[in-house]
Amino acid sequence: YCLKGREDPTLERHFKGHKDAVTCTDFNPNRKQLASGSVDMSLMIWNLAPKARAFRFVGHQDVITGLQFSPSGNLVATSSKDRTVRLWTPSMKGESTVFKAHTAPVRSVAFSHDSQRLVTASDDKSVKVWSVHRQCFVYSLNQHTNWVRCARFSPDGRLIASCGDDRTVRLWDTSTKHCINCFTDYGGSATFVDFYSSGTCIASSGADSSLKIWDLRTNKLIQHYQVHSAGINSFSFHPSNNYLISGSSDSTVKILDLLEGRLIYTLHGHKGAVITVSFSRAGDLFASGGADSQVLMWRTNFDTKSYQDVLQQHSRRSTPDPPPHVTDIHPRGPHLHHPQPTAIQAAANSYHSNGLPPQHVGSSRVEGWMGDGSASRAGATARSQTGADGRGRGRRKEEEEERGQTHPLEVLSGQPSGLDSTLRHIVQQLDILTQTVSVLEERLTLTEDKLKECLLHQSHILSDVQSSGGRRRTESEETDGSPVHFT
Repeated sequence: YCLKGREDPTLERHFKGHKDAVTCTDFNPNRKQLASGSVDMSLMIWNLAPKARAFRFVGHQDVITGLQFSPSGNLVATSSKDRTVRLWTPSMKGESTVFKAHTAPVRSVAFSHDSQRLVTASDDKSVKVWSVHRQCFVYSLNQHTNWVRCARFSPDGRLIASCGDDRTVRLWDTSTKHCINCFTDYGGSATFVDFYSSGTCIASSGADSSLKIWDLRTNKLIQHYQVHSAGINSFSFHPSNNYLISGSSDSTVKILDLLEGRLIYTLHGHKGAVITVSFSRAGDLFASGGADSQVLMWRTNFDTKSYQDVLQQHSRRSTPDPPPHVTDIHPRGPHLHHPQPTAIQAAANSYHSNGLPPQHVGSSRVEGWMGDGSASRAGATARSQTGADGRGRGRRKEEEEERGQTHPLEVLSGQPSGLDSTLRHIVQQLDILTQTVSVLEERLTLTEDKLKECLLHQSHILSDVQSSGGRRRTESEETDGSPVHFT
Protein backbone atom coordinates (compact mmCIF):
# COMPACT_ATOMS: atom_id res chain seq x y z
CA TYR A 1 0.00 0.00 0.00
CA CYS A 2 1.46 3.36 -0.96
CA LEU A 3 0.34 6.90 -1.53
CA LYS A 4 0.59 7.67 -5.22
CA GLY A 5 1.94 11.13 -5.92
CA ARG A 6 3.90 11.51 -2.69
CA GLU A 7 7.43 12.79 -3.09
CA ASP A 8 10.25 13.17 -0.60
CA PRO A 9 10.82 16.53 1.06
CA THR A 10 13.80 18.45 -0.30
CA LEU A 11 16.11 21.00 1.26
CA GLU A 12 15.55 24.33 -0.47
CA ARG A 13 17.79 26.84 1.30
CA HIS A 14 20.24 27.39 4.15
CA PHE A 15 19.94 30.65 6.05
CA LYS A 16 23.13 31.56 7.90
CA GLY A 17 23.36 34.72 9.97
CA HIS A 18 22.65 33.82 13.57
CA LYS A 19 25.63 33.59 15.88
CA ASP A 20 24.06 31.15 18.33
CA ALA A 21 21.29 28.55 18.57
CA VAL A 22 18.04 29.24 16.70
CA THR A 23 15.11 28.94 19.12
CA CYS A 24 12.02 29.86 17.09
CA THR A 25 10.80 30.27 13.51
CA ASP A 26 7.62 31.35 11.72
CA PHE A 27 6.55 32.10 8.13
CA ASN A 28 4.84 35.35 7.21
CA PRO A 29 1.30 34.64 5.96
CA ASN A 30 2.16 36.75 2.88
CA ARG A 31 4.55 33.92 1.87
CA LYS A 32 7.42 36.37 1.35
CA GLN A 33 9.30 36.17 4.64
CA LEU A 34 10.60 33.76 7.24
CA ALA A 35 11.45 34.99 10.75
CA SER A 36 13.82 33.39 13.25
CA GLY A 37 14.85 34.21 16.80
CA SER A 38 18.03 33.15 18.55
CA VAL A 39 20.08 32.83 21.70
CA ASP A 40 22.18 35.65 20.14
CA MET A 41 19.27 37.99 21.10
CA SER A 42 18.56 38.97 17.48
CA LEU A 43 15.48 38.60 15.31
CA MET A 44 16.21 37.80 11.65
CA ILE A 45 13.71 38.43 8.87
CA TRP A 46 14.70 36.36 5.83
CA ASN A 47 13.14 37.52 2.57
CA LEU A 48 12.33 34.50 0.43
CA ALA A 49 12.77 36.24 -2.93
CA PRO A 50 16.04 35.19 -4.62
CA LYS A 51 19.04 37.28 -3.56
CA ALA A 52 16.88 39.49 -1.34
CA ARG A 53 18.67 40.84 1.72
CA ALA A 54 17.82 39.75 5.24
CA PHE A 55 17.08 42.09 8.15
CA ARG A 56 18.62 41.73 11.59
CA PHE A 57 16.66 43.36 14.41
CA VAL A 58 18.31 43.95 17.77
CA GLY A 59 16.51 45.12 20.88
CA HIS A 60 16.11 42.28 23.35
CA GLN A 61 18.63 42.07 26.18
CA ASP A 62 18.55 38.28 26.47
CA VAL A 63 17.66 35.09 24.55
CA ILE A 64 14.65 35.30 22.22
CA THR A 65 12.48 32.33 23.18
CA GLY A 66 9.46 32.58 20.87
CA LEU A 67 8.02 34.50 17.95
CA GLN A 68 4.96 34.62 15.73
CA PHE A 69 3.68 36.68 12.82
CA SER A 70 0.28 38.27 13.24
CA PRO A 71 -2.41 36.74 10.97
CA SER A 72 -2.17 39.77 8.69
CA GLY A 73 1.63 39.52 8.55
CA ASN A 74 2.25 43.17 9.41
CA LEU A 75 3.62 42.49 12.91
CA VAL A 76 6.02 40.03 14.54
CA ALA A 77 5.73 39.37 18.27
CA THR A 78 8.79 38.09 20.13
CA SER A 79 9.24 36.86 23.70
CA SER A 80 12.50 36.84 25.61
CA LYS A 81 14.28 35.79 28.74
CA ASP A 82 14.65 39.52 29.41
CA ARG A 83 11.01 39.33 30.64
CA THR A 84 9.67 41.50 27.82
CA VAL A 85 7.59 41.12 24.68
CA ARG A 86 8.32 43.16 21.57
CA LEU A 87 6.13 43.91 18.58
CA TRP A 88 8.16 44.50 15.41
CA THR A 89 7.34 45.82 11.96
CA PRO A 90 9.02 43.27 9.63
CA SER A 91 10.35 45.90 7.21
CA MET A 92 13.64 47.68 6.65
CA LYS A 93 12.91 50.16 9.44
CA GLY A 94 12.43 47.37 11.97
CA GLU A 95 10.55 49.56 14.38
CA SER A 96 9.40 47.92 17.59
CA THR A 97 7.50 48.61 20.77
CA VAL A 98 8.26 46.82 24.02
CA PHE A 99 6.45 46.07 27.25
CA LYS A 100 7.43 44.17 30.36
CA ALA A 101 5.22 41.10 30.34
CA HIS A 102 6.30 38.99 33.31
CA THR A 103 8.49 38.92 36.40
CA ALA A 104 10.57 36.06 34.97
CA PRO A 105 11.69 34.87 31.50
CA VAL A 106 8.89 34.78 28.92
CA ARG A 107 8.91 31.40 27.13
CA SER A 108 6.35 31.87 24.35
CA VAL A 109 4.12 34.42 22.65
CA ALA A 110 1.22 33.89 20.24
CA PHE A 111 -1.51 35.93 18.56
CA SER A 112 -5.21 35.16 18.70
CA HIS A 113 -6.66 34.41 15.26
CA ASP A 114 -8.39 37.80 15.13
CA SER A 115 -5.09 39.59 15.91
CA GLN A 116 -6.68 41.35 18.91
CA ARG A 117 -4.90 39.48 21.70
CA LEU A 118 -1.51 38.06 22.64
CA VAL A 119 -0.99 35.16 25.02
CA THR A 120 2.33 34.74 26.84
CA ALA A 121 3.76 31.98 29.04
CA SER A 122 6.48 32.50 31.63
CA ASP A 123 8.78 31.05 34.26
CA ASP A 124 6.75 33.03 36.81
CA LYS A 125 4.23 30.16 36.50
CA SER A 126 1.59 32.33 34.85
CA VAL A 127 -0.12 32.66 31.47
CA LYS A 128 -1.09 36.23 30.56
CA VAL A 129 -3.33 37.74 27.90
CA TRP A 130 -2.63 41.18 26.40
CA SER A 131 -4.35 43.65 24.10
CA VAL A 132 -2.33 44.04 20.90
CA HIS A 133 -3.45 47.55 19.98
CA ARG A 134 -3.28 49.06 23.47
CA GLN A 135 -0.38 46.80 24.54
CA CYS A 136 -1.90 46.51 27.97
CA PHE A 137 -2.51 43.61 30.33
CA VAL A 138 -5.99 42.01 30.18
CA TYR A 139 -5.93 39.02 32.54
CA SER A 140 -3.77 36.26 34.00
CA LEU A 141 -4.18 32.47 34.39
CA ASN A 142 -2.39 31.13 37.46
CA GLN A 143 -2.83 27.43 38.22
CA HIS A 144 0.47 26.08 36.90
CA THR A 145 2.87 25.10 39.68
CA ASN A 146 6.11 25.43 37.72
CA TRP A 147 7.54 27.19 34.65
CA VAL A 148 5.07 27.52 31.77
CA ARG A 149 6.72 26.65 28.46
CA CYS A 150 4.05 27.37 25.86
CA ALA A 151 0.54 28.81 25.45
CA ARG A 152 -1.73 29.05 22.40
CA PHE A 153 -5.23 30.33 21.55
CA SER A 154 -7.80 28.02 19.97
CA PRO A 155 -8.88 29.04 16.44
CA ASP A 156 -12.12 30.55 17.74
CA GLY A 157 -10.40 32.29 20.66
CA ARG A 158 -12.63 30.64 23.25
CA LEU A 159 -9.89 28.45 24.72
CA ILE A 160 -6.23 28.69 25.66
CA ALA A 161 -3.97 25.64 25.97
CA SER A 162 -0.80 25.85 28.04
CA CYS A 163 1.88 23.42 29.21
CA GLY A 164 4.97 23.44 31.35
CA ASP A 165 7.45 21.97 33.76
CA ASP A 166 4.72 20.88 36.19
CA ARG A 167 4.17 18.07 33.64
CA THR A 168 0.63 19.21 32.84
CA VAL A 169 -1.26 20.48 29.82
CA ARG A 170 -4.02 22.84 30.92
CA LEU A 171 -7.07 24.03 29.03
CA TRP A 172 -8.58 27.41 29.93
CA ASP A 173 -11.92 29.05 29.14
CA THR A 174 -11.17 32.63 28.04
CA SER A 175 -14.61 33.90 29.10
CA THR A 176 -14.64 32.52 32.66
CA LYS A 177 -10.81 32.45 33.05
CA HIS A 178 -11.18 29.01 34.64
CA CYS A 179 -9.04 25.93 34.02
CA ILE A 180 -11.54 23.49 32.55
CA ASN A 181 -9.24 20.53 31.99
CA CYS A 182 -5.83 19.25 32.97
CA PHE A 183 -3.93 16.44 31.23
CA THR A 184 -1.14 14.94 33.33
CA ASP A 185 0.23 11.98 31.34
CA TYR A 186 3.84 13.19 31.08
CA GLY A 187 6.99 11.66 32.51
CA GLY A 188 8.77 15.00 32.22
CA SER A 189 8.16 18.61 31.24
CA ALA A 190 5.45 19.32 28.67
CA THR A 191 7.40 21.40 26.14
CA PHE A 192 4.99 22.55 23.43
CA VAL A 193 1.25 22.67 22.76
CA ASP A 194 -0.97 23.70 19.86
CA PHE A 195 -4.51 23.35 18.56
CA TYR A 196 -5.71 21.34 15.61
CA SER A 197 -7.14 23.81 13.07
CA SER A 198 -10.69 22.62 13.77
CA GLY A 199 -10.21 23.45 17.45
CA THR A 200 -11.52 20.03 18.50
CA CYS A 201 -8.11 18.59 19.40
CA ILE A 202 -4.81 19.64 20.89
CA ALA A 203 -1.36 18.15 20.50
CA SER A 204 1.36 18.38 23.10
CA SER A 205 4.96 17.21 23.24
CA GLY A 206 7.21 16.30 26.12
CA ALA A 207 10.78 16.14 27.32
CA ASP A 208 10.08 12.39 27.60
CA SER A 209 10.09 12.32 23.74
CA SER A 210 6.36 11.62 23.47
CA LEU A 211 3.83 13.42 21.30
CA LYS A 212 0.14 13.11 22.13
CA ILE A 213 -3.08 14.25 20.51
CA TRP A 214 -6.20 14.67 22.65
CA ASP A 215 -9.84 15.00 21.60
CA LEU A 216 -11.28 17.86 23.64
CA ARG A 217 -14.90 16.71 23.26
CA THR A 218 -14.29 13.32 24.85
CA ASN A 219 -11.12 14.22 26.81
CA LYS A 220 -9.50 11.11 25.36
CA LEU A 221 -6.00 10.50 24.11
CA ILE A 222 -6.52 9.52 20.47
CA GLN A 223 -2.95 9.37 19.17
CA HIS A 224 0.36 8.77 20.92
CA TYR A 225 3.71 8.76 19.13
CA GLN A 226 7.05 7.75 20.60
CA VAL A 227 9.31 8.20 17.58
CA HIS A 228 12.17 10.39 18.87
CA SER A 229 15.04 9.24 21.05
CA ALA A 230 15.21 12.51 23.01
CA GLY A 231 12.88 15.29 24.08
CA ILE A 232 10.67 17.04 21.52
CA ASN A 233 11.19 20.81 21.50
CA SER A 234 8.65 21.93 18.90
CA PHE A 235 6.08 20.66 16.41
CA SER A 236 3.81 22.08 13.72
CA PHE A 237 0.59 20.93 12.05
CA HIS A 238 0.37 20.97 8.26
CA PRO A 239 -2.58 23.22 7.27
CA SER A 240 -4.33 20.19 5.72
CA ASN A 241 -4.21 18.56 9.18
CA ASN A 242 -2.89 15.41 7.50
CA TYR A 243 0.71 15.77 8.66
CA LEU A 244 2.77 16.94 11.62
CA ILE A 245 6.48 17.76 11.83
CA SER A 246 8.46 17.60 15.07
CA GLY A 247 11.94 18.75 16.07
CA SER A 248 13.91 17.01 18.79
CA SER A 249 17.12 17.10 20.80
CA ASP A 250 18.04 13.86 18.98
CA SER A 251 19.08 16.15 16.03
CA THR A 252 16.26 15.01 13.75
CA VAL A 253 13.08 16.38 12.24
CA LYS A 254 10.38 13.73 11.88
CA ILE A 255 7.26 13.84 9.75
CA LEU A 256 4.13 11.99 10.85
CA ASP A 257 1.16 11.04 8.70
CA LEU A 258 -1.73 11.64 11.09
CA LEU A 259 -4.28 9.94 8.85
CA GLU A 260 -2.35 6.69 8.82
CA GLY A 261 -0.93 7.15 12.31
CA ARG A 262 2.68 6.54 11.39
CA LEU A 263 6.13 8.02 10.95
CA ILE A 264 6.94 8.58 7.28
CA TYR A 265 10.17 10.62 7.15
CA THR A 266 13.20 11.37 9.30
CA LEU A 267 15.27 14.38 8.22
CA HIS A 268 18.94 14.75 9.14
CA GLY A 269 20.05 18.30 8.46
CA HIS A 270 21.14 19.73 11.78
CA LYS A 271 24.15 19.14 13.97
CA GLY A 272 22.85 19.17 17.51
CA ALA A 273 19.34 19.66 18.85
CA VAL A 274 16.51 20.78 16.58
CA ILE A 275 14.79 23.45 18.67
CA THR A 276 12.11 24.78 16.32
CA VAL A 277 10.03 23.62 13.33
CA SER A 278 7.18 25.38 11.53
CA PHE A 279 5.07 24.93 8.40
CA SER A 280 4.27 27.85 6.13
CA ARG A 281 0.63 28.90 6.08
CA ALA A 282 0.15 27.21 2.68
CA GLY A 283 2.00 24.08 3.81
CA ASP A 284 4.28 23.97 0.77
CA LEU A 285 7.34 24.85 2.85
CA PHE A 286 8.59 24.20 6.36
CA ALA A 287 11.50 25.53 8.37
CA SER A 288 13.74 24.07 11.05
CA GLY A 289 16.26 25.70 13.34
CA GLY A 290 18.62 24.40 15.96
CA ALA A 291 21.67 24.47 18.15
CA ASP A 292 23.93 24.67 15.08
CA SER A 293 22.74 28.28 14.47
CA GLN A 294 21.28 27.27 11.11
CA VAL A 295 17.83 27.88 9.67
CA LEU A 296 16.92 25.31 7.02
CA MET A 297 13.98 25.74 4.67
CA TRP A 298 12.48 22.60 3.12
CA ARG A 299 9.99 22.07 0.33
CA THR A 300 7.23 19.80 1.56
CA ASN A 301 6.45 17.74 -1.61
CA PHE A 302 4.77 14.91 0.31
CA ASP A 303 1.41 16.72 0.31
CA THR A 304 1.12 16.74 -3.50
CA LYS A 305 -1.99 14.58 -3.48
CA SER A 306 -4.98 15.24 -1.28
CA TYR A 307 -6.15 12.50 1.02
CA GLN A 308 -9.54 12.46 -0.76
CA ASP A 309 -7.71 11.27 -3.89
CA VAL A 310 -5.91 8.66 -1.83
CA LEU A 311 -9.21 7.37 -0.45
CA GLN A 312 -10.54 6.98 -3.98
CA GLN A 313 -7.53 4.81 -4.78
CA HIS A 314 -8.32 2.38 -1.97
CA SER A 315 -10.72 0.53 -4.25
CA ARG A 316 -7.92 0.06 -6.77
CA ARG A 317 -5.30 -1.34 -4.44
CA SER A 318 -3.63 -4.55 -5.53
CA THR A 319 -3.57 -6.09 -2.05
CA PRO A 320 -6.50 -7.11 0.15
CA ASP A 321 -4.66 -6.06 3.32
CA PRO A 322 -6.20 -2.86 4.69
CA PRO A 323 -3.87 0.07 5.34
CA PRO A 324 -3.00 1.11 8.87
CA HIS A 325 -5.77 3.36 10.11
CA VAL A 326 -5.98 5.82 12.93
CA THR A 327 -8.50 3.37 14.38
CA ASP A 328 -5.61 0.98 14.95
CA ILE A 329 -4.13 3.27 17.56
CA HIS A 330 -7.09 4.68 19.45
CA PRO A 331 -7.19 3.67 23.12
CA ARG A 332 -10.31 1.58 23.52
CA GLY A 333 -11.12 2.21 27.17
CA PRO A 334 -12.08 5.52 28.77
CA HIS A 335 -9.01 7.67 29.22
CA LEU A 336 -8.73 9.07 32.75
CA HIS A 337 -5.44 10.92 32.22
CA HIS A 338 -3.34 8.13 33.75
CA PRO A 339 -0.63 6.15 31.93
CA GLN A 340 -2.15 3.51 29.70
CA PRO A 341 -0.71 -0.01 29.32
CA THR A 342 -0.55 0.47 25.56
CA ALA A 343 1.60 2.88 23.59
CA ILE A 344 2.20 3.30 19.90
CA GLN A 345 5.74 2.94 18.69
CA ALA A 346 6.64 3.91 15.13
CA ALA A 347 10.10 2.50 14.53
CA ALA A 348 12.30 5.30 13.31
CA ASN A 349 14.99 3.12 11.77
CA SER A 350 12.97 0.37 10.15
CA TYR A 351 14.13 1.40 6.71
CA HIS A 352 17.17 -0.78 7.36
CA SER A 353 15.02 -3.87 7.71
CA ASN A 354 13.16 -2.93 4.56
CA GLY A 355 16.40 -2.62 2.66
CA LEU A 356 15.69 0.98 1.71
CA PRO A 357 18.79 3.18 1.67
CA PRO A 358 18.73 6.75 2.99
CA GLN A 359 18.31 9.41 0.34
CA HIS A 360 20.77 12.30 0.29
CA VAL A 361 19.46 15.83 -0.26
CA GLY A 362 22.31 18.32 -0.36
CA SER A 363 24.10 18.11 2.95
CA SER A 364 20.99 16.78 4.62
CA ARG A 365 19.64 13.27 4.64
CA VAL A 366 16.07 12.16 4.23
CA GLU A 367 14.93 8.77 5.44
CA GLY A 368 11.57 7.76 4.13
CA TRP A 369 9.54 5.85 1.67
CA MET A 370 11.19 5.49 -1.71
CA GLY A 371 10.89 3.21 -4.70
CA ASP A 372 8.16 2.35 -7.17
CA GLY A 373 5.57 1.31 -4.62
CA SER A 374 6.62 -2.31 -4.43
CA ALA A 375 8.49 -1.76 -1.18
CA SER A 376 6.72 -0.78 2.00
CA ARG A 377 7.31 2.75 3.25
CA ALA A 378 10.23 3.27 5.62
CA GLY A 379 9.37 4.57 9.02
CA ALA A 380 7.18 1.54 9.67
CA THR A 381 3.51 1.35 10.32
CA ALA A 382 2.31 2.36 13.72
CA ARG A 383 1.99 -0.72 15.85
CA SER A 384 0.43 -1.38 19.22
CA GLN A 385 2.83 -2.68 21.86
CA THR A 386 2.47 -3.68 25.46
CA GLY A 387 4.23 -1.37 27.91
CA ALA A 388 4.26 2.42 27.98
CA ASP A 389 7.89 2.49 26.89
CA GLY A 390 7.25 0.37 23.80
CA ARG A 391 9.37 -2.56 25.01
CA GLY A 392 6.57 -5.10 25.07
CA ARG A 393 6.04 -7.44 22.21
CA GLY A 394 2.44 -8.50 22.70
CA ARG A 395 -0.29 -7.17 20.52
CA ARG A 396 -3.87 -6.84 21.58
CA LYS A 397 -6.82 -7.21 19.29
CA GLU A 398 -8.81 -4.04 19.55
CA GLU A 399 -12.29 -3.27 18.43
CA GLU A 400 -12.02 -1.28 15.22
CA GLU A 401 -13.81 1.97 14.56
CA GLU A 402 -15.38 3.05 11.30
CA ARG A 403 -12.89 2.94 8.48
CA GLY A 404 -14.72 5.11 5.98
CA GLN A 405 -13.84 8.31 7.83
CA THR A 406 -11.60 10.85 6.12
CA HIS A 407 -10.90 12.82 9.28
CA PRO A 408 -8.48 11.10 11.63
CA LEU A 409 -9.34 12.94 14.79
CA GLU A 410 -13.12 12.85 14.65
CA VAL A 411 -14.53 10.51 17.26
CA LEU A 412 -18.18 9.47 17.37
CA SER A 413 -19.78 11.06 20.39
CA GLY A 414 -23.24 11.42 21.82
CA GLN A 415 -24.24 7.85 20.95
CA PRO A 416 -25.01 5.08 23.45
CA SER A 417 -21.85 3.03 23.82
CA GLY A 418 -23.48 -0.29 22.86
CA LEU A 419 -25.10 1.14 19.73
CA ASP A 420 -21.94 3.05 18.90
CA SER A 421 -19.88 -0.14 19.11
CA THR A 422 -22.38 -2.10 16.99
CA LEU A 423 -22.51 0.61 14.31
CA ARG A 424 -18.72 0.82 14.16
CA HIS A 425 -18.49 -2.95 13.84
CA ILE A 426 -21.08 -3.01 11.02
CA VAL A 427 -19.37 -0.16 9.17
CA GLN A 428 -16.02 -1.87 9.56
CA GLN A 429 -17.37 -5.15 8.22
CA LEU A 430 -19.02 -3.37 5.27
CA ASP A 431 -15.79 -1.57 4.51
CA ILE A 432 -13.85 -4.84 4.56
CA LEU A 433 -16.42 -6.43 2.23
CA THR A 434 -16.31 -3.44 -0.10
CA GLN A 435 -12.55 -3.46 -0.27
CA THR A 436 -12.46 -7.24 -0.74
CA VAL A 437 -14.95 -7.05 -3.62
CA SER A 438 -12.97 -4.20 -5.16
CA VAL A 439 -9.77 -6.22 -5.00
CA LEU A 440 -11.50 -9.30 -6.45
CA GLU A 441 -12.94 -7.20 -9.26
CA GLU A 442 -9.52 -5.76 -9.97
CA ARG A 443 -7.92 -9.19 -10.03
CA LEU A 444 -10.69 -10.57 -12.23
CA THR A 445 -10.23 -7.69 -14.64
CA LEU A 446 -6.49 -8.26 -14.71
CA THR A 447 -7.04 -11.99 -15.32
CA GLU A 448 -9.46 -11.25 -18.16
CA ASP A 449 -7.02 -8.81 -19.72
CA LYS A 450 -4.20 -11.32 -19.50
CA LEU A 451 -6.42 -14.04 -20.97
CA LYS A 452 -7.37 -11.77 -23.87
CA GLU A 453 -3.72 -11.02 -24.47
CA CYS A 454 -2.89 -14.73 -24.44
CA LEU A 455 -5.71 -15.58 -26.86
CA LEU A 456 -4.73 -12.76 -29.18
CA HIS A 457 -1.12 -13.80 -29.04
CA GLN A 458 -2.10 -17.42 -29.67
CA SER A 459 -4.20 -16.47 -32.69
CA HIS A 460 -1.27 -14.51 -34.12
CA ILE A 461 1.00 -17.52 -33.66
CA LEU A 462 -1.52 -19.85 -35.31
CA SER A 463 -1.95 -17.43 -38.18
CA ASP A 464 1.81 -17.19 -38.61
CA VAL A 465 2.18 -20.98 -38.44
CA GLN A 466 -0.60 -21.51 -41.00
CA SER A 467 0.79 -18.93 -43.43
CA SER A 468 4.33 -20.29 -43.14
CA GLY A 469 3.01 -23.86 -43.53
CA GLY A 470 1.13 -22.85 -46.68
CA ARG A 471 4.24 -21.32 -48.17
CA ARG A 472 6.23 -24.48 -47.48
CA ARG A 473 3.55 -26.65 -49.09
CA THR A 474 3.49 -24.48 -52.22
CA GLU A 475 7.25 -24.64 -52.52
CA SER A 476 7.12 -28.41 -52.06
CA GLU A 477 4.41 -28.79 -54.70
CA GLU A 478 6.37 -26.71 -57.18
CA THR A 479 9.45 -28.83 -56.59
CA ASP A 480 7.59 -32.14 -56.76
CA GLY A 481 5.60 -31.20 -59.82
CA SER A 482 8.46 -29.99 -61.99
CA PRO A 483 9.50 -32.29 -64.91
CA VAL A 484 12.76 -34.23 -64.49
CA HIS A 485 14.99 -34.44 -67.51
CA PHE A 486 17.43 -37.30 -67.94
CA THR A 487 20.38 -36.90 -70.25
